[in-house]
Amino acid sequence: MEDIIIGVVALAAILFFFLSQKSKTKLPPGPRRLPLIGNLHQLSQLNPQRFFYGWAKKYGPILSYKIGSRTMVVISSAELTKELLKTQDVNFADRPPHRGHELMTYGRSDMAMNHYTPLYREMRKMGMNHLFSPTRVATFNHVREDEARKMMAKIEKAAERSEPVDISELMLTFTNSVVCRQAFGKKYNEDGEEMKRFIKILYGTQSVLGKIFFSDFFPFFGFLDNWTGLTAYMMECFERQDTYIQEIIDETIDPNRVKPETESMIDLLMGIYKDQPFASKFTLENVKGMILNIVVAGTDTAAAAVVWGMTYLMKYPQVMKKAQAEVREYAREKGSTFITEDDVKNLPYFRALVKETLRIEPVIPLLIPRVCIQDTKIAGYDIPAGTTVNVNAWAVSRDEKEWGPNPDEFRPERFLDKDVDFKGTDYEFIPFGSGRRMCPGMRLGAAMLEVPFANLLLKFDFKLPAGMKAEEINMDVMTGLAMHKSVHLKLVPTKVSK
Repeated sequence: MEDIIIGVVALAAILFFFLSQKSKTKLPPGPRRLPLIGNLHQLSQLNPQRFFYGWAKKYGPILSYKIGSRTMVVISSAELTKELLKTQDVNFADRPPHRGHELMTYGRSDMAMNHYTPLYREMRKMGMNHLFSPTRVATFNHVREDEARKMMAKIEKAAERSEPVDISELMLTFTNSVVCRQAFGKKYNEDGEEMKRFIKILYGTQSVLGKIFFSDFFPFFGFLDNWTGLTAYMMECFERQDTYIQEIIDETIDPNRVKPETESMIDLLMGIYKDQPFASKFTLENVKGMILNIVVAGTDTAAAAVVWGMTYLMKYPQVMKKAQAEVREYAREKGSTFITEDDVKNLPYFRALVKETLRIEPVIPLLIPRVCIQDTKIAGYDIPAGTTVNVNAWAVSRDEKEWGPNPDEFRPERFLDKDVDFKGTDYEFIPFGSGRRMCPGMRLGAAMLEVPFANLLLKFDFKLPAGMKAEEINMDVMTGLAMHKSVHLKLVPTKVSK
């Protein structure tokens, strides 16, 4: 009997200890949770950036919720973003578990999803100094301008017939073509089977990277990924992706291959693989992972940004007229019929328009999540090690403390009045992220969107299809890492007379 009493007292003491320890943890505020599933039943997959913005209005600029066994934190203000990405950057430089990221990036052998390791830091330094350096980006400006001219020619043909054009489809074709030439030194027929294959692979990879896997949040229910078919779908997408990338590598190392006029990015990566300049081994998986980063980031950001920009211009015709006037006046004075990358620096209102587009609809509105490496505090709240932290860049760019009243208004003039840039040091404006995990391809991403965007404004006037009003434009997003418009933007072009 005495042993039973001692056992009960000991068990009670242990339970009290753990309960008291839990009570000492002061997590950020958030919605009430259910046992086992947490807040899973409350989440919305439609426009998640707006959903979490709504929660931030209710619970504050830092909030927490749970999915299964994982604690999640969302930050929605510039001040706390600076705390996370600058003051405590090193403690949040790692990535959380994600089954899809693990497989598709070859065991996190890439840059975007790699763990914060010495090899990652060497790869990132190489990327900044060589792969995405200003010099390297400039060597491909003829490619971007050539593909932009092809896109304008397509729109001109549609204008002659007064037919609507699918701006979303045109921009994806543009970015796909540019990426294939920059990354692989390959030209694909835009309507050919190889381009269709490339696009199918790209869509599959992007889809898996944006999926939620039961096994990541409910370890004992991972079998549900198999039951739902998600595991099979992931494996199918990976097989297509890996087969394609391996073919590209085999072509690159073929001694009989005719090398492209400008050294492609895969040529550079295979040179690094051959030379092994890093302290840690740079493997073929690292090559494949970095190719994946170039392809996914290169096609997504520019295409989505231009589509969002044109969408807002249709809703704000006075901004459209002002941007067109600047671009056309500049071209007229120069005696040119095409805006080049060098011309863009002479177009202050257009540059402000690009920034305002990236502010009001950042292409990755929820920055790629980070994970807390060791216990810490933010804004007086406890952030335990292992907590997944998201920065809602979409909400940050609507922080009224930084942007004043009416942050939802599309007004490029704010960037003529406010000296901020997207280089990662102005925390109210972080479309490419900031800190140790900032997108290393920022320069390339900006270059990819400026030329097609500027020439759309130079060469054409646009109107909505017959019977459609600006307020009827669908503003929903497709769920994924990068968020495109869920409904393609179709406009009727009219060629501007010289």
